[in-house]
Amino acid sequence: MSVSRIVRRIASPKKAITTVAMAAATAGFVLTAAPAQAATTDSAAQAKSIAHKMIPNAAQYSAFSHIVEHESGWDVNATNASSGAYGLVQALPGSKMASAGSDWKTSAQTQIKWGLDYMNSRYGSPSGAWAFWQANGWY
Repeated sequence: MSVSRIVRRIASPKKAITTVAMAAATAGFVLTAAPAQAATTDSAAQAKSIAHKMIPNAAQYSAFSHIVEHESGWDVNATNASSGAYGLVQALPGSKMASAGSDWKTSAQTQIKWGLDYMNSRYGSPSGAWAFWQANGWY
């Protein structure tokens, strides 16, 4: 391969990536993409801190926390592969949370606000939602 062809391939990222992927496939390697942003301890801790401030009652916070831990592991980007439910509280569809804020895709505070409103309106409280979750495995 001439130097000019190599330079053209490097100058064209799509072609370079395709070439690398083809070479890897030929060699028997599997290329996988990593999640764009996985939950970190800090982001989970921040979400918990925000929830604590928004839910001062210890029993209600505990119930809310149990649900979020089971539903998303406190990952604001959690997506259910089969249903498409999204976020800390696994709203379905996730876009429902836009009623709580335009930053619903990335904001723990917005997702918590929407989740609290949902739990309060449907089950009377996070404790009511947790009781339902325990009986049914969903809420």
